[in-house]
Amino acid sequence: MRVRSGRVVAAVFGVAAVFGAAACGASEAGQAPPTSLAVPTTTASAPTTTLAPTTTTTVPPTTTTTTATSAPPSTTAVEYARNEAVYFSSPTGGFECGIISLPTRTEAGCQGATTPIPARPENCMVNWGNGIRVTGNGPGEFLCSGGPVYTSGVSAADSVLPVGDKVSSFGFTCKSEAKGVTCVKEDTGHGFRIATDSNDTF
Repeated sequence: MRVRSGRVVAAVFGVAAVFGAAACGASEAGQAPPTSLAVPTTTASAPTTTLAPTTTTTVPPTTTTTTATSAPPSTTAVEYARNEAVYFSSPTGGFECGIISLPTRTEAGCQGATTPIPARPENCMVNWGNGIRVTGNGPGEFLCSGGPVYTSGVSAADSVLPVGDKVSSFGFTCKSEAKGVTCVKEDTGHGFRIATDSNDTF
């Protein structure tokens, strides 16, 4: 009885060994090789930049043409002005003239030798008849003065006002003429004309 039991145990171990070998063989021989899992590859595309073509516009230079024109005679010539007063010489050089503002009056006048000369008034105690002026009080009148009145004092003689030119200031206008000078107060029309051999007040 004991011997039989040993055979049974041996038989069981033998069967187990056969199954174990079969199982190992099956797993090694019949099992397919492991499959490699492919990892998906993602390729990032570089961003595409499109540059717009540069356009250069060339603007042609602008040419300005200035046409020289003949300007009319100036009535406010700078060379005659001293502040608001003006001083000038007649074309003949015989008269010094000006349009000036004094403490007691504003006037235009010319000094120089002229003829005829009216009689000296009793109230003139200095030089008489060496020129004519016009103020705001009426017609032109002869000068009674102790010395030069219509001079800027800058030079021996002020600039010559060419024939036909005018200067204006303080509401008076003087015009240079071939033989002398005419000055007028603009709002009244009063004035004078003076020349070496003639004169007139109005």
